[in-house]
Amino acid sequence: MSLDARTSSVPPETSGSEKEVASFAETALTMGGKSADEAKRTGAIDKADDQVEALFEERYRTSASPIHVAVWDRRIALDEFEPRPAETSVDVQKVMDDSIAVVRDLHQTKTLLDEYGKIREEALQRLAGVGYWGLLVDRKYGGSQADFRSFAAFLTRMATVDPTIAGLASVHGCIGAVDPIQAFGNEDQKAKYLPKLASGKRLSAFALTEPGAGSDLTALKTTARLVGDQYLVTGEKLFITNATWGRTIGLVCLVEGKPAVLIVDLPDADTDRFRFRPYGLYALKHTWNRGLIFDDFPVPKENLLVPTAGNGLTIAYHGLNRGRIALCANAAGTMRMMLASMLPWSKYRITYGASIDKRELVLRRIARLAGLITAADALTAWGSTLLDSGYRGEMECIVAKIFGSEAQKEAAIELFMKTHGGRSFLHGHLFGDHVHEYLAPCIYEGEGEMLAMAFFKSLVKSHGVKYFEPVGKALQAAGIKKPNMANPAHLWALKNAMGPYAGWMAGRYLSPNSSPDVSRLPEPLREHAAFACEALQDSSVEISGAMRKHQLKLADRQLRMAELSSRVQKMTVILCTALFAAKQSDEIVRLAGAQICGDLRRELTGRRPSDREYRAAHDLGVQIVTSGFPGLQDIVPADILMRYDA
Repeated sequence: MSLDARTSSVPPETSGSEKEVASFAETALTMGGKSADEAKRTGAIDKADDQVEALFEERYRTSASPIHVAVWDRRIALDEFEPRPAETSVDVQKVMDDSIAVVRDLHQTKTLLDEYGKIREEALQRLAGVGYWGLLVDRKYGGSQADFRSFAAFLTRMATVDPTIAGLASVHGCIGAVDPIQAFGNEDQKAKYLPKLASGKRLSAFALTEPGAGSDLTALKTTARLVGDQYLVTGEKLFITNATWGRTIGLVCLVEGKPAVLIVDLPDADTDRFRFRPYGLYALKHTWNRGLIFDDFPVPKENLLVPTAGNGLTIAYHGLNRGRIALCANAAGTMRMMLASMLPWSKYRITYGASIDKRELVLRRIARLAGLITAADALTAWGSTLLDSGYRGEMECIVAKIFGSEAQKEAAIELFMKTHGGRSFLHGHLFGDHVHEYLAPCIYEGEGEMLAMAFFKSLVKSHGVKYFEPVGKALQAAGIKKPNMANPAHLWALKNAMGPYAGWMAGRYLSPNSSPDVSRLPEPLREHAAFACEALQDSSVEISGAMRKHQLKLADRQLRMAELSSRVQKMTVILCTALFAAKQSDEIVRLAGAQICGDLRRELTGRRPSDREYRAAHDLGVQIVTSGFPGLQDIVPADILMRYDA
C-alpha cells in the first residue's frame, strides 16, 4: 500500500493545542530537574514523533496498534497479532529467484569480492540486471513494487545465501534513498531518482549518524546553507554503510537551524569539497562503511525533501521501521546458516565414544536455536504485515528489531560458538570470520536498550497525556513542585485532575480482562497464547503504577523503564509466535514455537523448567538432527575444519 493511500492530510504548521502540549512538556521536564537545554532537545524529539504519527490515519497510529490496544484497552484481536500470507506475484518471484541464482553463482565462481574484500561493483550490477535493487520501487518508476511481506520473507531467504547482500537490499530500499524519496518526494524528485535507484544505476545509503550524534539526533551539526540555486553542505557523517563513490544518499542536515533531508549524489572521486574518512571497522567488512566529509559541497536546491508535516527527523524516523523488520528477517536467515553448520558438526564430533548429537546439552541448543528462528520468522511476518496494512508499527517493529538482534547474538555465542568449541576461532570458521557481523545488529537501527526505552515511551505516551498531564498542569497552576497527598491543600488542587485517573483505576480492578478464543490452537501453544493475552492486559496496572510512583523522574529511571519494556516485549513475542507456529503445517516448526514460548514464559515468571519440558527440548533436538529444519535444504554447510579422520 502506498503512503498516500494510508495517510491523512496534515497542515505543515503545528496547531495551537500541540504547541501548548510541547510547552508544557518542556516545563514539566524542567520541573523534574532537567536543564532547559535538555528539555528543549527532548521536546524536539517528541515533536518529531508526533509529526510522524500525524502522517498516518488515526486507526493506524501507535495508540491504535495491536500492542497498545492490548495493554491499555484490554482488547486483543488475535488476527491483529497474526501475519497474512505473502501474495508474491509471478514477476516479483522471478526477480527474487534470479537474484538468489546470481548470488549463488558469484559464490561458486568466487567472483563476489574484490581485492579489498569488498563486494565487487560488477556483482552489484549483475544483481541490478535481474531487478534486485528495484524490488521496493513502484512499477511506475521501473521497479517491481513488491509488498513488504514478500520482500521481508525474501530477505530471510537471501540471508541464507549471503547476509551482506541481503543487508544491502535493506540499506538501499528501506533506510537508503528509496524510501525517503518514494514517501516524501515530489513528482519531479521521484521521476528524477526512482528509475535510477530501481535499475541499480544509482545505489543508495542514508547518512544520519555523526561523530557526536547517534542516539541523540538533536546533536546534529552538519549544515546546508542556501546560496543562489544550491545548498552548500558542510559537516561530517560517520558509520555510513554503502558509502562509496557514485552513490545517492539521503543526507540529514540542518537547514536554517532545523533538521532536513537532502538527496545528494556523491561524486565519482574525492574533490576539494568532498572526501571519505576511512577507518578500520570489524563489522560490515564486505561493504564500504566510511565517514563523509563535506566542505561547502553543492547540492541543487530542488533536492530538498519537504514532508507535508514535520522536518528531516520525520523523514528519518519513517524509514527506520522497515529497516528494523529487515534486520529481523536477516537474522532469521543468518541463524539458519548457523543451524545448518551445527547439525553436521554435532554428528561428526565424538566425545567419550559418542557423537555430541546424542548429548542433552547440544540437543537443547539445537532446539533453542530452532525456537529463536521460528520467533524471528513470526515477528518478521507479523511486522511486515502491519506495515503493508498501513500501521505505523513503531512498537511492533522495535520488538522485531530487538528480538532479532539479541537472538542472533545468543545464537552466535551461546549456541553456535559453544557447540563448535575451539574451532570457532579458526580462520575460515563462520563464527571466527563473522562474529562482528553477528553482534553488530544489536547496535544497528538503534541500540537495543535505548530502543527498549523508546518502546516504553511510545507505550505510555497516550496514557500519560490523558491522565497524568492534567495532574501536572494542576500542580503547575498551583505552584506545587513536590505534591504531598497528606496535605489537604494539595488534594484540593488536584481534585478535578485526579478524577479521570481514579475512574480508570477503578475500571482496572472491577472489570475483567477480555478472553480471546485461542481454542483452535494446539497445546501447548494454546496455553502460551492465553498466558500472553492475560499478561499483556494485566501489565497496564504495573506500568501506570510506575508512572504514578516516579512521576516526572521516570525519565531518569532507565532501568525500570527497560525492565518493564522488556517484559511487555516478551509477552508480545510469545503471543505472536504461538499464533504463527499454530498455523504452520510442519510439526517441527510448531514444536520449535512452543519451545521458545515456554522459555520466554519462564523468564517472565521465574519458574524452573520441569523434567517434562527438558524432555520436550531433547526430543525436538533429536527430530531436527534426524529430519532437519525448514529453510536449511538449500544451505551448503560450512566445511568442518581440522578434521581428525583425514
